[in-house]
Amino acid sequence: MRTFEHPHVDDLTIGAVLAALADPYRRQVVRQLADEADELTCSQFDLAVGKSTRTHHFRVLREAGIIRQHYEGTTIHNALRADDVGSRFPGLLDSVIEAERAALASTR
Repeated sequence: MRTFEHPHVDDLTIGAVLAALADPYRRQVVRQLADEADELTCSQFDLAVGKSTRTHHFRVLREAGIIRQHYEGTTIHNALRADDVGSRFPGLLDSVIEAERAALASTR
C-alpha cells in the first residue's frame, strides 16, 4: 500500500507554512478543507490548473504540514491539519482562512 510522509508537528516551520500559503490556489485548498466537515479527494477541488500542477500544490501543502493525505484504493483523500498548525503557530491558519472567506464573499 502506498503512503505519504508527513512532517511531525514539532518539525513544522513558519517558513515552509508561509511559503505554502503564499499561493492563491493552495489557500483555496486550505479554505475548502476548512469549510468541509470531512476529507476531500483531490478531484473535488475546483482548481483551474493542470493535473501535474495540482499534484505539486498538494505536495507543497503536505510537506509544509498543512494537510494530511492518504490513499483509499487509488483515490487520494486530503484533510486539514488545523490542530497541528494551530499548536505550532496559534491563530495563523485561522487568520488565513478568514481572509480567504472574506475575499471570496467580496467577489460574489
